[in-house]
Amino acid sequence: MKKRRYTPLQILVHIGGWAPLAVISYNFFMRHLTANPIQAIEQQTGIQALTFLLLSLACTPLSSIFGWRELIQRRRALGNYGFMYAALHVTTFFWLDYDFDLWAIWRDVGTKWYIIIGLTAFLMLLPLAVTSFNYWMKRLGKDWKRLHKMVYFISPLVAIHFLLSVKGDIFTFRGNIGEPLLYGSIALILLILRISPIKKFFIGLRTRAVNFFRRLKMPAGQARDMETSVKETVGNQ
Repeated sequence: MKKRRYTPLQILVHIGGWAPLAVISYNFFMRHLTANPIQAIEQQTGIQALTFLLLSLACTPLSSIFGWRELIQRRRALGNYGFMYAALHVTTFFWLDYDFDLWAIWRDVGTKWYIIIGLTAFLMLLPLAVTSFNYWMKRLGKDWKRLHKMVYFISPLVAIHFLLSVKGDIFTFRGNIGEPLLYGSIALILLILRISPIKKFFIGLRTRAVNFFRRLKMPAGQARDMETSVKETVGNQ
């Protein structure tokens, strides 16, 4: 049997996936969290969930722009880590924060929009996590890709949930809104990079840059042929 070889990026993804949970667990048992440890766990697991969802969302445009194909292979793992932290975030909310008091939860849902948006995003994320295995990829076929495109809506919803859950005013830029706005801006940029003309523009820049450095090491005749080929390729895009 051939030994399975793990790439450096693959190892980094899995170490990065479990490391935040290890840190949160250590701080919890060592009582190094804030005066409100339950709130701290909710905030940290929520931030990690959003971080991994954005990393998963970034894989496709960055792979297209920079030609780093392995990113596509790591996209699913990053998304699953995002779901893991989202599940921990929701579990902390229902269990540690509300002690599964459904009446109290229902009462607060009606007055706090960030809870509604957060639960909506989690319910949308749930079928993506369930169908993330190879079995469902084969079973669903083309429908699998359509289903997993919901991440384009989930990530902005989570960013909005984050923004509404902090104390601050977005209209006056007061309070703790800097971090949520940063995450929201990243989500917006990643979605913009998926727009076909914009994606093709950056792919064209990469192609020109790569071929420019190649031409520096080529004879003049080959450089002219490559320049003509690049122009034709960009024109066809």
